[in-house]
This record gives sequence, structure tokens and C-alpha cells, in this order.
Amino acid sequence: MADLSAALDASLDEAPLSRFHTRSVFTAGMGFFTDAYDLFIIGVATTLIAPQWHLSSAQTGLVNSITLISAFVGAFLFGRVADVFGRKKIYGLEAALMVGGAIASAFAPDLIWLLVFRFILGIGVGGDYPMSATLMTEFSNRKNRGRLVGMVFAMQGLGTVAGYVAGLALLSAHVPDGDTWRILLGLGALPAASVLYMRRRMPESPRYTDAVLGDTGEAARDIEGYSDGVVRVPELSGPGRAAPAAVPLGGNARRRGSMRLATFLSTPRYLLLLLGTAGSWFVFDYAYYGNSVSAPLIVKSVLGKQGAGVLTEALALQLILFSVAAIPGYFLAVHFMDRIGHRRLQWIGFLGMGTAFLLIGVIPNLTTLVVPFLLLFGVSYFFAEFGPNTTTFVLAAEMYPTRARATGNGISAGVAKVGAFLGVYLFPIIKSDFGVAGSLKLCFGMAVIGFALTLLIPEPSQRTLDDISPDEVIAVAEGVVRQHVPDTEPAA
Repeated sequence: MADLSAALDASLDEAPLSRFHTRSVFTAGMGFFTDAYDLFIIGVATTLIAPQWHLSSAQTGLVNSITLISAFVGAFLFGRVADVFGRKKIYGLEAALMVGGAIASAFAPDLIWLLVFRFILGIGVGGDYPMSATLMTEFSNRKNRGRLVGMVFAMQGLGTVAGYVAGLALLSAHVPDGDTWRILLGLGALPAASVLYMRRRMPESPRYTDAVLGDTGEAARDIEGYSDGVVRVPELSGPGRAAPAAVPLGGNARRRGSMRLATFLSTPRYLLLLLGTAGSWFVFDYAYYGNSVSAPLIVKSVLGKQGAGVLTEALALQLILFSVAAIPGYFLAVHFMDRIGHRRLQWIGFLGMGTAFLLIGVIPNLTTLVVPFLLLFGVSYFFAEFGPNTTTFVLAAEMYPTRARATGNGISAGVAKVGAFLGVYLFPIIKSDFGVAGSLKLCFGMAVIGFALTLLIPEPSQRTLDDISPDEVIAVAEGVVRQHVPDTEPAA
């Protein structure tokens, strides 16, 4: 059975790009379209909510950031459950939470209920990170894995643009502020709802079925059907071979279960990898979400204007800036990632965005010069996408073995969202005390730390998942010999 498992992995690793990969990217990617829309539109919404509900700065910051702190809960919870019970059993639940949370937020009667509904939304947003990243990674081939998983994440850019466009359209149409923010929040339900059915129809990850459930035949049958025969395991389905469903269990094919959480967190290799994947993601998200969610505030500050139309002008500038600088960064990262290297691209991104932040912080009076400021701010956006915003997502899904992949990814994504929470919550306070330049100097420091933490991550580009995180490491961690894998262990 070990040979059959290797044959299954090889079939997945060397499969040509085809329609089933595209279908998987769309199904997973629409969740990230929703994530981005919901997370970044709140900065516009609270600008309208604050005067209507007479919110203090602290209350406004809490509304802006509550979804991010609950995303920590969702990422860890869904990541662990996906390893223990399987990806398919819960895939779609996180999208349902996003749908329900968005609709409920649109009808929130007061601050408390808005916080409750945004918290529920955040659990779904957080859960989408390990679920979609893990499934897409396990369906991907070796040669194009970075591109495929990166395309899922690149949908974030389109979701952000959609949020800006929706906000501009409603503000330009002079829709009353009280209706505008409710419509903006409610629209977040649409993209997630569009893929609920497709997510429930996806098969279980073949790598999970094989490695955790121990049923190589079922794994081969599922992926052959889902890929319309593109992925075939000759040893199981060739002429004169047994049908996949008839392959018996036994020997190394016995159900092994997920890796225990205590084992995962006590293995030095995985702790170092977590420091690299979770740590670099944390410092990046602090800088990125603090800037992005507070972008209307930053641009308004640089414009130096007040009045009813300033939000519309700031939002229009932000849309142009994001479309010109960030969107190309996303898709160039997707195109070149597997050629440049996933870790190397993360270094390039941290270096570029950090340099832009530093220049804004140290050049005298730059934050009062609209055009130079926007150019450098745009450079920071480009290198954020052409680098760590994309690569942190991809790397965290590649570094861990199948039996703990969603757990490692969930912890990394959850820790990152704590960084995002701190960035969004603290950015207005730091800006108030030290100005835009001072807040971006701190972001430069975060980029330096992220660059250093990336050293802890091995280069995974063009390597198979088994080569990146081999079974021998699991055997040593669990204190067993590979040939004598124990029965299912109790999951943490």
C-alpha cells in the first residue's frame, strides 16, 4: 500500500493543469473575494456609522477590528477540526457563517449587535483561510502549486476593489449614509453564497483520504471522478488492475488519524516552521491591515481637507491606487512565484514595502505632498502583494504534513489575524500621536522582522509536498517506526 500511496501522490504532483484545477480555484477563491470585501469595507462603513451612532474613537476601532480577532478563533478552530474530521465534512460551513454574519450586520440595531454579528462573520473569515488553502494545496500539482494557491488568494484583490466600487457608487448616488453602510455590509453575503453549493460538492482531499483515513483506493476514485479522469493512478485503475473502490484496507493503509496537537506543538521542526510562517505573517498583517483598513483615514489626512465630499474623493484615490499598484502585484506574484521561488519572493516583497515605508517616514514633509506620498504608498502596496501578502498564505499551507497541514495553516493564519487586529486597532492611535510618518516607520520595522523570520522557512517551490515535510519527521515526532504506524490516536 505504501507503493500505491506514492503512486497516488505522484499522479497528483505531476497532473497537467486542467479544468478541475480552475474549478477548484474559483470555488476556494470566492471565499477570499468575500473575506477581502468584508474586512476592508468596514473602514468605509464605520466612517458613516460613527457620526450616526456617536461612536468614540475606541468604539470605532473596535468595530473595525472585531472581525479580525474573531478570525483568530475561526482559523484555529476550523484548521484543527479539518485535520481531525476531514476537510469535506466542514467545507462550506465557514462560507455559511460569512453569509449569515454579513446579512445580520446589515440589520444591526445598535453597536452591541453589530459587534456580535461582525464577530460571527469573523469566525467564518478566519475559517476560510486554512480550509481553502489546505484543499487547494492538496489538489495542486508540484510545478504550479504556488500559482494555483496564489490565484485563490489573489481573489482578495478583486474583493477589495469591489468594496471600493460599491462604496463609491452609493456615495456618488447620494444614498443616505444610514442606508449606505447597511447596503455595503449586506452585499458581503453575495459572493460567499454563490459558492456554497460548489463547496459542498467538492470531494474529500485525496491526500487526506490516503494519509489520514488510510484508504488509497477511495482517494484515487474521488480524484479521478472530480478531475474527469485527468488524474489517474495507473497502479489502481489501469488494465487488469482492481477498481479503486475494491482496494482493501490493511497494513500501512490502516486509519492513522490526524497528528495530535500536543505532538505537533512539541516537535522542534514544526515549532521553528510556525515561528517562520506565523511570525512573518503576523508582522506583515500588522502593517498591511493597519494601512489598508485605515487607508481612507490616511488619504484624507494627506489631502488635508474636511467636508462631506472628502470621503468620496479619498475613496476614489484609494481605488485608483489599489487598482494601479496592488492588483498588478497580486497577479504578477501568481505568474512568477513558481519561477522566482516562494520564499525568495517573500524576501523581495518585505524589502520593497519596507523601503517604501521608510522613505515615507524619513523624507521631511512627504506626507504633506499628495503626489509623492501616493507614489510611495502605491509602491508599498505593490510589493505587499508581489510578496508577503500572497506568499505567507501559500507557504503556510505547504510547510506541514497532511496529517497536520490545516492545523499548522490555521495557527499561522490565526496568529496573523491577531497582528491584523493590533494594526487596525492601534493604527489610528499611533497616527494621532506620531503622525502618518511615525506610524509607517513602525511598519518598516515590522517588514525588517518579517524578512528575518522568512529565513526559518525552507524553499518549497517545485518540490513535492512529501519532500517538503516527509513522513519520517512524523514518525520521529510520534516515537514510532514508519513501517509500524499505530491505529488512530485520540485527537486533541
